[in-house]
Amino acid sequence: MPEPPDPLAAILAAYQAAVLAKDVDAFAALYDDDVYVFDMWDTWSLQGIAAWRGIAGAWFSSLGAEQVYVRIREARCIVADTLAVGHAILTYTACSAEGRPLRSLDNRITLGLQRRGTVWKIVHEHTSAPIDHRSLHATLTCPQPASNPENPT
Repeated sequence: MPEPPDPLAAILAAYQAAVLAKDVDAFAALYDDDVYVFDMWDTWSLQGIAAWRGIAGAWFSSLGAEQVYVRIREARCIVADTLAVGHAILTYTACSAEGRPLRSLDNRITLGLQRRGTVWKIVHEHTSAPIDHRSLHATLTCPQPASNPENPT
């Protein structure tokens, strides 16, 4: 019996493309209208696509000529009928208009997905970074795993 398609891989690939293009419509289309987000930045939680679209629009417009490349690592997904849950480590690298890396950070992400007809939508997103107990600052760089030539992501 063939393996079912991995909805997390498809969602994350579309996420990468939307972020790189700074395409708010494509980004928002990945999410359910009633999405609930626990975002790592500024706001404790957000509900609904209008609020999340506003955050994405502000982020993309703040970039100016910069582009952000998203690298996906350690993505895993469990699918059960019309529901899926997955997690990954995303590395965001902002580059100048000339392609020079400017800054980078890692982000842990967990996504709850629900199939709506033939389309998977993100119904819940939770992003985080570990907090250092002494400084109470977020650790924004993930330790790099040993290289695996068969899986470079």
